[in-house]
Order: sequence, then C-alpha cells, then structure tokens
Amino acid sequence: MDNMFAEWIKFADMDLTTARHLHETMNPVPLEIVCYHCQQSAEKTIKAFLIYSGAKPLKTHDLELLRFECEEFDKSFAEIANECVRLNDYSSQPRYPMEIEVTDGDAVQALQDSQRITGFVKTRLFASALWRTI
Repeated sequence: MDNMFAEWIKFADMDLTTARHLHETMNPVPLEIVCYHCQQSAEKTIKAFLIYSGAKPLKTHDLELLRFECEEFDKSFAEIANECVRLNDYSSQPRYPMEIEVTDGDAVQALQDSQRITGFVKTRLFASALWRTI
C-alpha cells in the first residue's frame, strides 16, 4: 500500500488550519468560506480512511455517502453521522454567490464538527501499525 492516504490527511489538515485561521483573524469573518474549508477537511479525512482501507472513494462531496461507505470497514463510523449531515450543505453552496445564510454560530459548529470527524478518523488510522511507520 502506498502513502496516498497520508497525503489526503495533509490536505485535510491544511483545510482545517485555514478554516481556523480565517475564523480567528479576519474581520469580517468569511463565514461561508470557513464552513466550506471545514467540509473539505472532513471529506478529505474520510476519503483518506477509505483509501487506507483499500477502497476507491466515490467521486462525491456527500459526507453521508462517504461515511456510509466507511461503515463497510468500520461500523463505528455511525458515531459521526450528525457531524456529516451538518457539514454536507457546505460542500458547494458557499463557493458561489448563492443565497446561503451562515452565522458565526454555524461556523463555530462547522469547526467543531470538522475537528470531531478528523479526530475520529485519525484515531482509527493511528491505531494501525502501518500508519505509525509513515
């Protein structure tokens, strides 16, 4: 197995770092973009797990579909269902000038959800002897 899943984790980490940075330093805060990066971080982390597990991730931004695919390898992915549902709307809507109202509370929730998903997945990856050798 190659280290492709580790590259996905690196990109996921960059998205989450970007979301935090934008939320903490910009004024006004680009709330939609913060939420978008949170969704992207979660998506890339979930796809990293799928790649690690030997699957070819679906070409979708739908976190629920991806999470469901992960359950074929690890039933505990059901634990992050709510977080995936909440982040799903941020996959494409914030990228375009459409009518989407995002509050600071939404951005804070998106940050928490993304952190929960990335932590959840990384815990499973770190438990693997293969991951520890990278």
